[in-house]
Amino acid sequence: MQEVVIYTDGACRGNPGPGGYGVILSYTAGQKEYRKEMSAGYRNTTNNRMEVLAAITGLEALKAPCRVRLYSDSQYLVKAFEEKWVDKWRANDWYRDKKRKEKAKNVDLWKRLLAAMEPHEVTFIWVKGHAENAGNNRCDELAVQAALDQDAWLEDIEVEKEG
Repeated sequence: MQEVVIYTDGACRGNPGPGGYGVILSYTAGQKEYRKEMSAGYRNTTNNRMEVLAAITGLEALKAPCRVRLYSDSQYLVKAFEEKWVDKWRANDWYRDKKRKEKAKNVDLWKRLLAAMEPHEVTFIWVKGHAENAGNNRCDELAVQAALDQDAWLEDIEVEKEG
């Protein structure tokens, strides 16, 4: 099974507001390292949606089952798996708290992420944002650039309303 490293980051100018994500995929085959950068921006989204969409984009780009180390500065993304939030939400029919009728947010993206993870062995690793991690810093640059590039924005991503 090929080992792949994915760095991801999301950015938003206002929350909600214009946003973007950045992704770096890298792997080594023989003596050669392969690297791919991806990004996209949206007119109206949230930071958390961009963080999750970055992970989806990286995983969906893989063409075969891989062993993946996915680095993110998003505690929302990493803790959702480390602390089994996603498992709880799914078991509760996508409610954070079923008794209080609190729906989980970004359910469409969580479902898509789970499907993208299916063929892979994925380990989520939290890294401190805006620190001395070159992969995370480059993804931040890509995400911010995508959020600001109005001419390249993709269709709007549904922003869930509070309450």
